[in-house]
Amino acid sequence: MNVHVSPRPAIAARRFTLATDLDGTFLGGTDAERTTLYDWIEANRDTVGLIFVTGRDPEFIMEMCRECGLPWPEYVVGDVGTTIAHVREDGHVEPIPALEEDIAARWNDAGPRVRDALDGLPGLKLQPTAFRYRVSYDLTPLKYDNVAEARVEEMGLDWLISDNRYFDVLPKGVSKGPSIKRLIAHLGIPEARVLCAGDTLNDFSMLASGLPAVAVGNSETALKSRLEGQGTVYHASAHGAAGILEAIAALDLHETPKGD
Repeated sequence: MNVHVSPRPAIAARRFTLATDLDGTFLGGTDAERTTLYDWIEANRDTVGLIFVTGRDPEFIMEMCRECGLPWPEYVVGDVGTTIAHVREDGHVEPIPALEEDIAARWNDAGPRVRDALDGLPGLKLQPTAFRYRVSYDLTPLKYDNVAEARVEEMGLDWLISDNRYFDVLPKGVSKGPSIKRLIAHLGIPEARVLCAGDTLNDFSMLASGLPAVAVGNSETALKSRLEGQGTVYHASAHGAAGILEAIAALDLHETPKGD
């Protein structure tokens, strides 16, 4: 299987690159709106690059592309910024060691310490996936005790609550924003040709990074509030996939399907 079916110019040479969150953003909107965006990407692969920037892990990303018909990205910033990888022709997501060395050093095999420190705290349920450089929990707001935040900070790590239902523990200074900027610089993509798209607080560092960005119309209120005054952020009216196309047209980043 070759997931990159046709030869394409280097991503840095293309007119536009979309760096998008998945849940609520690339996967948001109606079936028809998603189909319009996905078909447009596939029809313009020579001029449009695609990077997924997500809290999801590589296995989930591969499954979605294989089984749910998502366009295959060429690069992935996964695990809330703690994975930086390229997508091989066989569909395997392969980390880029040169971009992950700093992340691994900042994490310093902290997983067991984090799990011990947060074990039994109310409102946090450990997610079963064995992430490499993060520990993640499902959060129950009515039971949650913010003592967890202090314990994470005492270990010299960062915490992140998103969509009021996820609690992530991350290496200090590592999140979606710094990681997508690192990848873009590594690939030589001009920053003005990138659009970052998101909808929850775990997208904040990416949307506020100074890169062109869109908060889609269904973004959580807390994200919209924190983005006030950010001049590089376009606030879309349309939800999910339609909001992405709305921003591409409004910012004149690339021609879009008629009607957008």
